[in-house]
Amino acid sequence: MRKIYLFAAIAFLASCNPRTDKSKTEAEKAPDPGQAKQESMTYPFTPDYSADFEIGDTKNAQTILNLYQNWDNNTLDNSKSSFAETDTMYFSDGTMFAGSRDSLFATANKIRGQMGTVVDSVHAWVPLRSKDKKEDWVLIWTREISTDAKGKKTAKELHELWRFDKDGKINLMYQYELQPPKMPSPKK
Repeated sequence: MRKIYLFAAIAFLASCNPRTDKSKTEAEKAPDPGQAKQESMTYPFTPDYSADFEIGDTKNAQTILNLYQNWDNNTLDNSKSSFAETDTMYFSDGTMFAGSRDSLFATANKIRGQMGTVVDSVHAWVPLRSKDKKEDWVLIWTREISTDAKGKKTAKELHELWRFDKDGKINLMYQYELQPPKMPSPKK
């Protein structure tokens, strides 16, 4: 009987001792990664544009992903309202477009109409905001596979940078393409 009283007394005292949740205490002590002090660095280059970025508005990423879906579905006009009145596009083949939104869409619809089926496999995207320039961007990496009417497939690895104006409209795009590796022919 004495053992039961001793056990009950120990249990009672233990329950009166406030326990701290170790993980909570450690989490409260840990600094917020977003508030981590940046080490002062001296870089060997000075950026022409900016080196002061933060994560941007996810709505801009949604706009670009919808644009890609409309490109794949050949319903590009569904994204027309996402573009500014005047746009500039630099393409990976060295061509450039600078002009009105209507001209851009007339040209883009013509090109897309000649492509057959298109399927994009989006690898990743990130919305960014240049803090010093106060400009919003979305960077996206994708594999675009198109199949023409004769069944010929063409694959492209693309990286694109899309800029948004102060009204949240796309007004600039840079496109870069990875050339497929040239494999040596097997020796006979």
